[in-house]
Amino acid sequence: MSKALSLLLLALMTVQLVKPLGWPGLRYRRDFWKIAVAAIAVMMLTVLIRP
Repeated sequence: MSKALSLLLLALMTVQLVKPLGWPGLRYRRDFWKIAVAAIAVMMLTVLIRP
């Protein structure tokens, strides 16, 4: 599951660099780093939740 999530977030970052998504907070190409920060946070959360 974490591999699928990381691939999805990587794809979102790539799309953001090519053509901005236009979502609130992701209006410009330079905002792709926000997706990376969210990805790191989600991966840390999955590591903490796992037994």
